[in-house]
Amino acid sequence: MGINEKTSQLKPADYASDQEVRWCPGCGDYAILNAVKKTLADKQAKTEKTVFVSGIGCSSRLPYYMATYGFHTIHGRAPAFATGIKLTNPELDVWIITGDGDSLSIGGNHFIHLLRRNLNCQVLLFNNEIYGLTKGQASPASRTGTISPSTPEGSSESPISACELALSAGATFVARGVDTAIKQLVPTLSKAQEHIGTSLVEIYQNCIVYNDDVFKSFTDKSVAIEKQIHLENGKPMLFGENNMKGLVINKDYSALEIVDLEKNAEEISRVLIHNYKNKTIANLLTQMDKNLMPVALGVIYCIDKPTLDNHYSEKVNNYNNDISKIMEKGQTWTI
Repeated sequence: MGINEKTSQLKPADYASDQEVRWCPGCGDYAILNAVKKTLADKQAKTEKTVFVSGIGCSSRLPYYMATYGFHTIHGRAPAFATGIKLTNPELDVWIITGDGDSLSIGGNHFIHLLRRNLNCQVLLFNNEIYGLTKGQASPASRTGTISPSTPEGSSESPISACELALSAGATFVARGVDTAIKQLVPTLSKAQEHIGTSLVEIYQNCIVYNDDVFKSFTDKSVAIEKQIHLENGKPMLFGENNMKGLVINKDYSALEIVDLEKNAEEISRVLIHNYKNKTIANLLTQMDKNLMPVALGVIYCIDKPTLDNHYSEKVNNYNNDISKIMEKGQTWTI
């Protein structure tokens, strides 16, 4: 390469495949796809070292639209495929694409064990609180009272909180984003990719056909500033117009509550500083009532912990890369 030559920089469009993107017009998946491509471009990720793995659902089309390796697998089983891919090819950057139905219902068991094992990968959970691909049935994330073809009189079940479940399963990285909030979503995806371990990013995604505006109470431009809190590690938990509201621990230390700094400036001393290593506060942030409190977005929890793939790599190295010794260890017999 000549002294004045520069290596060409990949752009978001360079990560797009030649396949026609086929989601319903107005679907939030388009925005998430753009955020993913922007994240990869920012990282200058190598397409030959990147792989997307999905299960079944609208979100699971995404691997087709990426100019990388991709696997469109079976319902709920993307974590199992991703585990095999990462253990046999540790140098690959593995992204799991899933939805609330795919990961929290039939794939719930795989989802839990992926998190506790801490495989080094990213999980993007597109949550639209509905089964979109199969025509709008209630999903495990659907709110109580949701009217759908499978719950015509309203769902009587309590919804699963993906982030609460992840924390209880031993996740090492938990974050949230909104499909159309690209400026906030891209940095969150970037931090997820940098984390060594399983990174869960729950993305609130609007299904314009079967569950339109379900997140309007906190995503609409008219209310977003008062109904969203964007977390930054080491920074005070402030939100609202001119950051005049803050989150504090209530008197019995059981929940978070809001203080109005405009009415009482002295309350600033009680406002929490975000420490994403604090699991107790992380749990409280994920448990906030959306009707009464702001929705926590950004990186909620992040700790270091040994990964499953590193463990297996060390095992293989200890056996001098002779995998047959591992397979034949213990009781074996020939038939």
